[in-house]
Amino acid sequence: MLSENIKKLVCYGVRSGLMPECEKTYATNLLLECFKEDEYEDVPCDTEHIDLEEVLKDLLDEAVQRGIIEDSIVYRDLFDTKLMNCLTPRPAEVQRVFKEKYAISPQEATDYFYELSRASDYIRTYRVKKDLKWTVDTDYGTLDITVNLSKPEKDPKAIAAAKNAPQSAYPKCLLCMENEGYAGRVNHPARENHRIIPITVNDSAWGFQYSPYVYYNEHCIVFNGQHTPMKIEKATFIKLFDFVKLFPHYFLGSNADLPIVGGSILSHDHFQGGHYTFAMERAPIIENFTIKGYEDVTCGIVKWPLSVIRLQCKDERRIIDLADHILHAWRGYTDEEAFVFAETDGEPHNTITPIARMRGELFELDLALRNNITTEEHPLGVYHPHEKLHHIKKENIGLIEVMGLAVLPSRLKTELEDLAEAILSGADLRVDENLAKHADWVDGFKGNYTITKDNVEEILRTEVGKVFCEVLEDAGVYKCTEKGLSDFRKFIATL
Repeated sequence: MLSENIKKLVCYGVRSGLMPECEKTYATNLLLECFKEDEYEDVPCDTEHIDLEEVLKDLLDEAVQRGIIEDSIVYRDLFDTKLMNCLTPRPAEVQRVFKEKYAISPQEATDYFYELSRASDYIRTYRVKKDLKWTVDTDYGTLDITVNLSKPEKDPKAIAAAKNAPQSAYPKCLLCMENEGYAGRVNHPARENHRIIPITVNDSAWGFQYSPYVYYNEHCIVFNGQHTPMKIEKATFIKLFDFVKLFPHYFLGSNADLPIVGGSILSHDHFQGGHYTFAMERAPIIENFTIKGYEDVTCGIVKWPLSVIRLQCKDERRIIDLADHILHAWRGYTDEEAFVFAETDGEPHNTITPIARMRGELFELDLALRNNITTEEHPLGVYHPHEKLHHIKKENIGLIEVMGLAVLPSRLKTELEDLAEAILSGADLRVDENLAKHADWVDGFKGNYTITKDNVEEILRTEVGKVFCEVLEDAGVYKCTEKGLSDFRKFIATL
């Protein structure tokens, strides 16, 4: 059985383009060593229809049976990554092919690298497929909704092992260059089949890779070669456009650099991009304006729940200079009537979430104005999802959500299924500890529909989308109202 599955995995490696035919024996021997096995038999088997997930499962079961690993998702993930590295080309080979493809076209290069990242199981496509995805039409356009199911839940045994494991400073974080080829441990994922393309942005060494969780098409991460904190500054805009010039078919954006309105990793300077059109990019300009000294740059307020300024110009350097001007103005801007405070007690509150892209021959930069002030009424943030929406989304609104894609917690899969059953049966949601938090929400919309077993799922998904739209509106400093636009114009007038 071991020989058969090793043969299948090696054949998969050849068929998927990970390795050439001439490396079959080499890869077979590497895999045998992983199992501490000296014998191999070239058994006849079906190599025409290979299911990678199934083959890996059989190999992991074998490793458990032999006592090589414990039967836990954490240890299984560590080991199957080790197996896939036996098939994955070395970094220098990946970089060489990428360079060859790039000479043909940037898209040819990224197509190659993305497919490699999927074929090597660095992107576990069979898990990503489990994510729930749908769209919802709103006043701001069609929003993307996802319930993230591709990150495996750790079992209690693995959690305890991670807690008791010695702390390590290597790699310093999940975004460091040192992750390439790292075997991993119970409190750090394996990255043996991970490959990084070195690139130069703003005359410094950066890395280009894909996210293993691909929340959207070709979801990539671009990160500083040094472990240095996130900071939104003029150099940020230069870096974003340096990348877009290298890969004009991709957008690239940055999380904000302050807690609450920033991303999950503020300790390492990085951006996220990809080959995808978000609702925010499709959103129209509702009002144009001109800034003195930058008459050659087209400026406008975007019709979007967050407060977004869009800049366009054929010369990206002019956009960069204007963006820096807007950033400095926003950092120091206070309007007490609009409840915008640049700082309180010495703590800064204003920052920006920037997104760069090409639109035809024009360079384009969206600047989402952010503020992380908290109050007693809103201890998690005034411009953060408010408490009544926490039953759906409580987490920070980072770059991906800002652009119009909800990344919702995995608990919602089961909760929405249970809600559908409870609504159809007429059960009291308030007596169910898992569903009680949704009771007011359901009471608010169920009278608007004739709910049946055929439409209950669609109705719930539509209403979840409406909640996400409210989440984005909460995150907007200036609301899409006459008062909000008036306050927005007051800031623009200071530029």
